Amino acid sequence: MTEGEAPAVAEYCREIEAHLCRKNDGHLIRVTGPSFDLVAGWAATGVPLKVAFRGIDRYFERYYRTGTRRRPVRIDFCEADVQDVFDEWRRAVGLPLGRPAPDAAAATESHGRSLPGHLERVLMRLTSARAGGAIDDRFDAVLDGVSRELDLARGSARGLRGAARQELVDRLAALDRELLDAARAALSADAMEALTREAHAELSGFRAAMTEQAFDGAVARSLDALVRERLKLPTLTFA
Repeated sequence: MTEGEAPAVAEYCREIEAHLCRKNDGHLIRVTGPSFDLVAGWAATGVPLKVAFRGIDRYFERYYRTGTRRRPVRIDFCEADVQDVFDEWRRAVGLPLGRPAPDAAAATESHGRSLPGHLERVLMRLTSARAGGAIDDRFDAVLDGVSRELDLARGSARGLRGAARQELVDRLAALDRELLDAARAALSADAMEALTREAHAELSGFRAAMTEQAFDGAVARSLDALVRERLKLPTLTFA
């Protein structure tokens, strides 16, 4: 680690420690010793802070479901979830994975997800996004239109097979793109500029190993993810 990298890593670890403290209801668990080395490793491999936060949050969501908590969570317990979310993020932005792809059983489980269940979850999140406050009338109209179309599709999705099912899956991908394009247009120029800078910062550690075309594509996909997160939009695509 160079002298210039050391302060950045220390700040990264402080941010992780602060997020862990919030998730532990204010109970401070220091990120020191082996835990510091673990988190410094996340920084060294390019895990964006927001990705690490989502991995930590995923661990806590599962922890809460098991019943009453007995003791504060250490950051070490979140390692597998952080790496899983990091893999998902890299896959989403088109970066090579650092670990082997999921095995056949996991892939089968993924493809076995319910299309009607997916539509139900998407509609719930669209309702939440709409309730979160209007951005502008045009974007609200897009949200309403997408919700109406998906509500109609939900009624027939359970019985769809073959070409008809694929047609709906393709339509979901098209609607997802329309929704993101409308979201980009609805956000202010300053907001989009800030998100673009964030997308570049997230991918800066991978820039040297990528062609210009690959990097630009990754930035575009990262920007989509940040816009989606900013407006709390669901992913409509189904794979």
